[in-house]
Amino acid sequence: MKPSLFLMIAVFSLIVFSVQGQTPKDSLQIKQVALDYIESQHNVKPEQFERAAHPRMVKRTFWTDKETGKEYLRETFTDAMILLAETYNKNGDGFPENPKKEVIILDIYDKTASVKLIADDWIDYMHIVKLNGKWQLVNVLWQFNDSGEH
Repeated sequence: MKPSLFLMIAVFSLIVFSVQGQTPKDSLQIKQVALDYIESQHNVKPEQFERAAHPRMVKRTFWTDKETGKEYLRETFTDAMILLAETYNKNGDGFPENPKKEVIILDIYDKTASVKLIADDWIDYMHIVKLNGKWQLVNVLWQFNDSGEH
C-alpha cells in the first residue's frame, strides 16, 4: 500500500471516530442528568430537575383502570415533574434514608444516549440528547418493580 493512501485512510478514520466518539466528560454529564432527575425529588429541589430536563420532556408509563381492568398509557410533562420535585418528598418520608439510585448508561451515540435508572421501587429508561452543547432529558419510560402497582 502506498504511504499516501495509508495516510489518507488513517486521517479519514480519525475524522469518523472523532465525530462519533464520546468523551469521559459526556458520560459524566449524562449520568448527572439521570441523577438530577431522581435527586431533585429526594432533595426537594425543582431547580435540579429543571437543569436536567428539556422543557418538552415527556415521561410515560402504563396504568390500569381499576374499574375496567384495561391498561392505558399515562403521560407526565416537565411542568408536572417540577411540581413533583417541589412537593413529593417535602416531609422527608417519600424515600428511604439512603435511596437507591443506580445509573447505567446503556448506549451513547453521537448526541443521543439511552440510560437505565434503578431506583427503590421503580425503573426508569431515559433518552438523553445533547442540544447546544448540553445533555438534556427528553423521554422517560418507567414502571414499578411490581407492575401490579400500576
